Order: sequence, then structure tokens, then C-alpha cells
Amino acid sequence: MMKVIKTRLPDVKVIEPRVFNDERGFFYESFQSSRYMQILEMTKPFVQSNISQSKYGVLRGLHFQHPKPQGKLISVTRGHIFDVAVDLRLDSENYGQWVGVELSEENKRQIWIPEGFAHGFLTLSSIADVEYKCTDYYSPQHEACLKWNDPEIGITWPINDPILSMKDQCGFQLKDLAL
Repeated sequence: MMKVIKTRLPDVKVIEPRVFNDERGFFYESFQSSRYMQILEMTKPFVQSNISQSKYGVLRGLHFQHPKPQGKLISVTRGHIFDVAVDLRLDSENYGQWVGVELSEENKRQIWIPEGFAHGFLTLSSIADVEYKCTDYYSPQHEACLKWNDPEIGITWPINDPILSMKDQCGFQLKDLAL
């Protein structure tokens, strides 16, 4: 079985799988549809899985889709990241608040980020391979980016000068979002 840990944003959850280690290596169940649907109280199944690789200091995000939001299950198969979710649900008492969690190949943690949140991560190892399962398909016409260093949100990133794509450099501030 796995351990589900609540975060300060009640709908964002950290999952610690049960890992079986021996002299040969390790084994753990990284996903089982019916169990995850129940534990995470998901209303839609995962329909897409993505993998990204980033080098040290790369910050990807804070990405979201509107009006076709995606719930995401994030895990790291190589390396170490600082993963962040920001609540963008207008009717939420936690609107604009964030939570950050370290995920790594060592701790094997996952983070569940439901629909209506922006997501981003910062690579803390020389290389990181990140896998994320999504509850809706990628939709370029609905894709948007929240500014990674918006002072209104106030994320405390472990690195002050990350490597950013042009898209991530030009993200919206929270006050300018039209949701």
C-alpha cells in the first residue's frame, strides 16, 4: 500500500509508495488506476503521460490549461526536483496560494495536482527525468503560463536565477489572469 500525505493545500497530495528493497535493487507500484482514482478522489482517468528531461537549474512552469484543465500526477525517475502547485480556482479559499515538494528518484514520492492548478518544477540535480500523467489531453490553444516569480504568489524557490524558456520568462502575473 502507499501513504497519502496532505499538504497545506487540501486537494494537493503527496504519495509515498511502499518500496521493496533487497540486494538486487527495488520494486514499487508507481500507478494502479482504480486505487489512485479512489485515493485521490479523481473524477477523470489519466489519458496522457509525458516525460521531460531537464538539466540543473532549469525551471519549467508555472503551466496550466484553461478552460481545459489537467490534473497531473508527477514523479521523478532520475534526479531531484522542487515541484510546485499554485491554486488558480477562483472559488477556492486558497486561490493564489502555493505548495512545494521535493521529489527524487531516492524518495520515490509523487505529487497529485488536481485540475485548476498551475504546475512547475525546478531541477536540483545535474539531470532530472520527470514523468507526469494528465487527466486531459495537451491543448496548445488553451495553454497558459503563470510567472514563476510573481511577488503576489511569493514562491520560495531553492535557486534564485533559474534557466527559463522564452514562454516561461513571459508568464502572466496572477492579477492579470483572465480565468
